[in-house]
Amino acid sequence: MTTTSTPGLTRFNALEENAARAALREVCASGTWAEHVLAARPYATDDDLYAASDAAMAELTADDLGEAMAGHPPIGRPEPGDPTSAREQSGMAGASAALRADLLELNLAYQEKFGHVFLICATGRTGEQMRDALRARIGNAPEREREIVRTELGKINRIRLVRLLDPEED
Repeated sequence: MTTTSTPGLTRFNALEENAARAALREVCASGTWAEHVLAARPYATDDDLYAASDAAMAELTADDLGEAMAGHPPIGRPEPGDPTSAREQSGMAGASAALRADLLELNLAYQEKFGHVFLICATGRTGEQMRDALRARIGNAPEREREIVRTELGKINRIRLVRLLDPEED
């Protein structure tokens, strides 16, 4: 638990409002999430920022979740030139053509069923683990899947906030 303000948090708290908003939108594409987190500045500790993020995530509507998901490329297809996407999906580096084909097929079926990209906190997962999770989750009811997506987005946001406060953190 972080009980003091770190240099990264001090920098974030000192950002001009539009710059802080832009930094938060890089963490999560949901404008509602960003505004909730922005409104609670300044933060006393890193943990206060993380708690505000979690609270904002819990309040997102289905439309807000959709906006957040729209900021994520499909698993197995990181955005060209996007270092965040490439880093987060590094488990796909060197994936076989068969695995990439499986993921493409499963992603399309998932999108057809749920109307959005399959979202998973890919950091630290292999391509096979992501494929297996996709296979398992495609059978979920939409309500159940929405809550899993909310949880996965929360994990992604936490990792990205840690990086925002300490760009050297992986």
